[in-house]
Amino acid sequence: MAAPNPPSAPTPTTAAPASLPAAPDGTNFHDLLRDWHADLISFVRHDLPKLLFILLFGFVLQRLVAFAVRRMRHIADNSIGNARRAAQLRTLAAILRATAYGIIGFLVLLQVLPLFSIDLKPLLASAGVVGLGISFGAQSLFKDMLNGLFILLEDQFNVGDVIRISGLTGTVEDISLRATTMRDGDGTQYFIPNSQITTVSNLSREYSVASLAVSVDASADPDRVMEVLRRVALEVRRDAAFAEVAVADPDVLGIDRIDGRQVIYPVNLKVKANQRDGVLREIRKQVLKAFEKEGIPLGMPATTVVMTPPPPPAGVSSLESR
Repeated sequence: MAAPNPPSAPTPTTAAPASLPAAPDGTNFHDLLRDWHADLISFVRHDLPKLLFILLFGFVLQRLVAFAVRRMRHIADNSIGNARRAAQLRTLAAILRATAYGIIGFLVLLQVLPLFSIDLKPLLASAGVVGLGISFGAQSLFKDMLNGLFILLEDQFNVGDVIRISGLTGTVEDISLRATTMRDGDGTQYFIPNSQITTVSNLSREYSVASLAVSVDASADPDRVMEVLRRVALEVRRDAAFAEVAVADPDVLGIDRIDGRQVIYPVNLKVKANQRDGVLREIRKQVLKAFEKEGIPLGMPATTVVMTPPPPPAGVSSLESR
């Protein structure tokens, strides 16, 4: 009888590894990690070079704009003999820098967002609706910017010029695409939107004409009056204080008009731009002295009434008549 086989030893069983917890949607986190790893490798292989190229291209454009702005400012700083040109270059450099940086940033943003799977269609549609609403409410702003651009391109005026705009006269302190800042002789500062600028009178270009209308009584000899006026204006022209201001000899045109008993004699003297006031003050002072010396009476308006008391009766003193 065969001996029974001894019972075999129990075979050890290996415990199954615990599975990773599942995501709320049933996806295993191991699968998520694998997908993220694959997405990361795909981004590094395909999208990262594009991103680096776009950023590098934007950086190069920014450096080119910065170089152009520095160059324009350097030329402006070296334009010692042409302050108008220097002011224009500084203004254009500031506008170029702000505008170019905004455009470059916007273009880079449009190219970077699709790399991160961000759909631009809703964004562009929303921007279009918002832009349409802004355009209706900010028409004057666009008109200001457009008019300001033409002011700079046509070189109508620059910082430091004395101009007359909308009935206001003053010195330009700042120019932007939005508005022009100027200050008058009293120190009042004005901010004028560029869209309100229709006619500009620039008093600082090339030369000015110092014109003085002298009123003389009709009893004076016209030839003698013109000779005295011409002599006085020429003396002011040759004065050392005004030798560098006046650019031409004075011109006495003759009788301009007759108003009752007064006769108007215009005196014109061409001077440097925005240098009329000092010359006119000196001419007025010298004319009064010369007329007093020569016995030439000044004219009076036709509406002026001069009342003199009647002479006292004979034999009565002036004190007794009062």
